Amino acid sequence: MPDPDEAGCEVLRRFAELVAGRAETTATRAFFTPRAAAWEERFAYQTPAYEAAVARMRLRPGQRALDLGCGSGRALPALRELVGPSGTVIGVDLTHAMLTAAARAGRGGPARLLLADCGRLPLAAGAVHGIFAAGLLDHLPRPDGALREWARVTAPGGELLLFHPSGRAERAARHGRAVSPEDPLAEPNLRPALEAAGWHLAAYEDAATHFLARARR
Repeated sequence: MPDPDEAGCEVLRRFAELVAGRAETTATRAFFTPRAAAWEERFAYQTPAYEAAVARMRLRPGQRALDLGCGSGRALPALRELVGPSGTVIGVDLTHAMLTAAARAGRGGPARLLLADCGRLPLAAGAVHGIFAAGLLDHLPRPDGALREWARVTAPGGELLLFHPSGRAERAARHGRAVSPEDPLAEPNLRPALEAAGWHLAAYEDAATHFLARARR
């Protein structure tokens, strides 16, 4: 028979995760909602960098792509170009106001816009062929769990592209701090986390002008 003490601890652990997840959702929406209306105008200059990053993905016409934490949708038209009119592009964000900003910027045409938690995707296993995630992984409360979830919804042979239009050192300096060795995007941390989740790191670039990591299922 199961140990009742162990079972009780597991229930408490899951309850704590649920509470923490809800708190994180509330905090994320509280941060982005008042900023969403001006997001596109403020960061429009980054669009060419997003387009160049998406072009590194090996998506083909007719395939299905996700943009996780899509914000105002700067990557969505470029993803649509890769998969063509017969493919599917879905932009996922946790904040309704951000999806509204994406629709207002005309990104609802190239893609479906979905309000969802990027760590608990309402998609079947193997549903997509490629995931683009910009400035997302290192802001999630459970990066390892997110990588496993993203692997779950990605078909074998599919890929994940993690991106930011600034390198890790530049971003740290902007916030007045040094690069942390605990950063989940540091290669010694990211590579084993990807492997444990079912990904293989194929490319890693941490330059002054951008961060990019491409992994295969």
